[in-house]
Amino acid sequence: MNSSALSYLKLGLIAFVAVFLTDICCSRQVWSAENEQQRPNILLIVADDLGYSDLGCFGGEIETPHLDSLAAKGVRLTQFYNTGRCCPSRGSLMTGQYPHRIGLGHMTRNLNQRGYQGHIADEAITIAQILQRGGYRTFLSGKWHLGTEDPTKLGFEEFYGTLVSAKTFWDVNHFTRLPASRATHTYPKGEFYGTDAVTDYAIDFMHMGRRTPDQPWFLYLAYNAPHFPLHAPKEDILKYADRYHIGWDQVRKQRLARMKSLGIVPQNTKLSPRSRYWDWGESESRVNPAWDSLPTDRRGDLARRMAIFAAMVDRMDRNIGRVLTSLRQNNELENTLIIFTSDNGACAEWDPHGFDIKSSRNNTLYWGNQLDKMGGPDTHHSVGSGWANASNTPWRLYKHYNHEGGIASPGIVHWPAQVQQTGTIRSNPAHIIDIAPTLLEAAQVSYPSQWDGHATLPLPGQSLMPLVKGQKQTARTLYFEHQGNRALREGRWKLSALRGEPWELYDISQDRTELNNLAQQYPDLTKQMAQKWNVWAKENFVLPFPKDYRIDYLAPLAK
Repeated sequence: MNSSALSYLKLGLIAFVAVFLTDICCSRQVWSAENEQQRPNILLIVADDLGYSDLGCFGGEIETPHLDSLAAKGVRLTQFYNTGRCCPSRGSLMTGQYPHRIGLGHMTRNLNQRGYQGHIADEAITIAQILQRGGYRTFLSGKWHLGTEDPTKLGFEEFYGTLVSAKTFWDVNHFTRLPASRATHTYPKGEFYGTDAVTDYAIDFMHMGRRTPDQPWFLYLAYNAPHFPLHAPKEDILKYADRYHIGWDQVRKQRLARMKSLGIVPQNTKLSPRSRYWDWGESESRVNPAWDSLPTDRRGDLARRMAIFAAMVDRMDRNIGRVLTSLRQNNELENTLIIFTSDNGACAEWDPHGFDIKSSRNNTLYWGNQLDKMGGPDTHHSVGSGWANASNTPWRLYKHYNHEGGIASPGIVHWPAQVQQTGTIRSNPAHIIDIAPTLLEAAQVSYPSQWDGHATLPLPGQSLMPLVKGQKQTARTLYFEHQGNRALREGRWKLSALRGEPWELYDISQDRTELNNLAQQYPDLTKQMAQKWNVWAKENFVLPFPKDYRIDYLAPLAK
């Protein structure tokens, strides 16, 4: 071949390669554009201290029409689990990891152990960071409480809310806007209310996301409600003022009947006895009293506490309605993945009477005209263990514990573009660690094997999408621990234990209220499951347990 022919051949090859690469690039651009249009917006809504049966769609008497509508057109998860406490659950939500693995095995106090650092570990990556790198806009409105001072350094473009647990719903200065240079809303004096404001900014953030229509958005809407202090507008409280004078015993019975009617629990479900509670700093438990055994003035005080709690849930639901209206008005509801849950079961702190002023033994008895002051800016109440027991109907115990009352949450998934099982109920076990892989699957973003040059931790959870679509599930084991309370869920069996007490074994398929302890009947199974929990606990920095949690409310274990 002469040099001239060789030159023409080279030019031809170059032209062919250029056309071929152009075709590849164009096809990738076309695929990306089509793919971007298919990717959903993502709205993750989390309530704080909401009990398993508080929502109408889970059997409660509180009016929650907007969440009920999501359930009626989506999927309810009736065996959806959390970690038993707010900070650990939120850490798991954000990272897809068990909480001790990322240093949040307890709360935000550093206990100088790998699993109890009191802040999200430096090597952890958040779902917001991954989605942001995958092309999503990312926003957070509400509660952060992961031991760090700035969520915008962990994947969120914009933040409004509380960096710690809410101390008040009435003081605008308790809420923070980040980056600090951003403009803020101005509220007339006396018209600020935290749940409303968190929603105002959530809607602002959705508007921001719409300014870049080629990018979907992720909004983490993390309400403080109905966490104490019990604060609500007076008109909302009055709506429920007469509803709870029947007391927690009757409310529990009524809720269980509705739960059976809705299919939330099986027809053979038994109501657990009134639960034990541990007062501030006490090692010995007592049992919640019968409602009718309480003095008249005490019943009036407690009925008003629960009325305020209900008002907070009602107000949260109406604000969720505002968010849904914004989605509908912008034709986004069809292709927005919405997940709703609670970070733990209802809160018993610390006894049947609840506390006042601050979390402690303090209690103020309100009666007569004093009841009208409750829930206002100058008050600070909790609902107490009796009503928390009712909120967690029909389960035992509450937040802090790993029996069902502490770790069972209502779960709702709504995504009309992909989930067509309208009003379906799924009773397969799932866990809050499953939310991260679910969001990644929906967003079509791969979980990275490396992040900024470092290997990432594998995700222990699995996507909820096969579950909500009714596909066959693989067998799995779920693990729990908080303050020495611990559990393991595997198939029909659940191992549960209180701090310092031996393991209990329950057949959840027949006895989810954990009434019939089978540990002595099946000692080998109990031992086998306990060993499996120990392996997990060592691998995930749960063990050794801290010798001192540095908190006054937790009594030291007897030596």
